[in-house]
Amino acid sequence: MTDGRIVTERREHLLLIGIDRPAKLNSFTPDMFRALSEAYAALDREPDLRCGVVHALGKHFTSGLDLPKFTPLFERGERVIPKGAVDPFRLNPPFCRKPVVFAVKGWCLTLGIELMLAADIVVAASDTRFAQIEIKRGIMPTGGALIRMVERAGWGNAMRYLLTGDEFDAHTAQRLGFAQEVTLPGAELDRALAIATRIAEQAPLAVQASLASSRLAVERGPEVAIAEYETVQQRLSKTKDAAEGVRAFTERRKARFHGR
Repeated sequence: MTDGRIVTERREHLLLIGIDRPAKLNSFTPDMFRALSEAYAALDREPDLRCGVVHALGKHFTSGLDLPKFTPLFERGERVIPKGAVDPFRLNPPFCRKPVVFAVKGWCLTLGIELMLAADIVVAASDTRFAQIEIKRGIMPTGGALIRMVERAGWGNAMRYLLTGDEFDAHTAQRLGFAQEVTLPGAELDRALAIATRIAEQAPLAVQASLASSRLAVERGPEVAIAEYETVQQRLSKTKDAAEGVRAFTERRKARFHGR
């Protein structure tokens, strides 16, 4: 337990992924990050899982990296996870193809911000405190913050925090597009689970296709995504879930999707 762990729990179609090193403010070790990669891979791989929820045990989401444990890797230029493993930062493929919802609280520093920006929906407790403080340690963020904070907040708003390492609160995170909802402290996980449950109720293949198309538009441009619309829609239209969606509409009932 000195190096911490990542705990997982299945709840029907959801995979809860918990950060478990509260005695060290959930600071990440290399072993924890590799375990997080494995949890994302399980979410991606198992057909019955439709959405992931990342949360933390204890009072804080994460204080970031356990820097002394990562410094030797940085100095040698080594990747934390091996090539071919699922990257929770969404920087090096392969990536998890299913949606991930984050519930953050307390301190959410450096790595925590970068992980949540690589996810799809973030629910923050109102007492969450954020900071991208690598600049104060003589290094720079390499988990995607330099890209995604600019994408979400615009150049000046991103540089305001990237170049100072200053702290910002949950409502600022929401204003800048980093968090989608702010809850009372202690309610963030329940709200994240509610959102994830709503996602899991939808047609899984359509959810994954919609997610992939939006990501493609962001990463390679709208034209590339638009060029695939007809092909993807034709494929989805031939699925059993699409047929169930039509039947549910005509019968005025809730659809029951199976991912086929």
